[in-house]
Amino acid sequence: MSTATMEPAVLLEEAKRFQTDFQQAREAIGRVIVGQQRTVDAALTAIFCGGNVLLEGVPGLGKTELVKALSRVLDLDFRRIQFTPDLMPADIIGTNIMSSDEAGQYRFEFRKGPIFTQLLLADEINRASPKTQSALLETMQEGSVTTGGVIHQLKQPFFVLATQNPIEQEGTYPLPEAQLDRFLFKVVVPFLNRAELNEVVSRTILKTPVDLPKLLDSERILALRRILDKVVVTDTLRDFACRLVLATHPDSEFATPLVKQFVRWGASPRAAQGLIRASRVRALAEGRPHVAYEDIRQFAVEVLQHRILLNYDGQAEGISLGDVVAECVASLSESM
Repeated sequence: MSTATMEPAVLLEEAKRFQTDFQQAREAIGRVIVGQQRTVDAALTAIFCGGNVLLEGVPGLGKTELVKALSRVLDLDFRRIQFTPDLMPADIIGTNIMSSDEAGQYRFEFRKGPIFTQLLLADEINRASPKTQSALLETMQEGSVTTGGVIHQLKQPFFVLATQNPIEQEGTYPLPEAQLDRFLFKVVVPFLNRAELNEVVSRTILKTPVDLPKLLDSERILALRRILDKVVVTDTLRDFACRLVLATHPDSEFATPLVKQFVRWGASPRAAQGLIRASRVRALAEGRPHVAYEDIRQFAVEVLQHRILLNYDGQAEGISLGDVVAECVASLSESM
């Protein structure tokens, strides 16, 4: 039965099946990634609803291993690009080269770059120049690459997981707001606690191989994306997401004291869309064919924090954007 005619009972059955798939994928990745459960959940959620993720954290926290584990569990192609200041757009998307056939005739041939994959790890993306960073914009938004006047479609699902180091900023190019807005989530990856660090070192010493199962594939993921459109979002829940976005704007009636004092500009309309998309995935992951308030709150920080601009006072005071969003969530009433 197609999603266009999907009945409530069928949608509930799909929600239960998705709950099983999501839990199995989470557990399988947990066999490789120690801790970082919220990061894993955010990455899985973004893939299922067609978003991209920006990870901010110090090196060595398992970001590369996370994408590798995702590619194996979801049976998707994987590539990694290490961004450097001298990296050019052609190094990412590919280039046209002149070649000759058996008859000696010359022609231009497009050689695909590493961006032609399904899971792309853009490591330390803020080290590349703005020109190279912008090469990702079309792929993240449209799922295509244009070169030499020809549009090349990327194989779906296509997912970008970009990383940046929050400590070492020398020789880096901060991502502009327009490109940050293309990321569904920005996840601040915390350092490991004592037990988790001991587990990582223990696994390194023992070198125990982990055989990850292939639980899903491209067709199943794309089918799930179509089912997401049928997850029920009531008017009050949609309005709650919109009011949450408006609460990040200092001139809004829903603005909190922190927002009024330290925020220059609030989140964009893409933030409201992102809240709904992420909440639909979480609802299915909980086995429900309808969105609840806790689904919208779940990833509010990850959806909103990179879309808010602090004013001079906020930057000088070192205000945490996560705290700003948390205050907005806590202060917002469920009633209209």
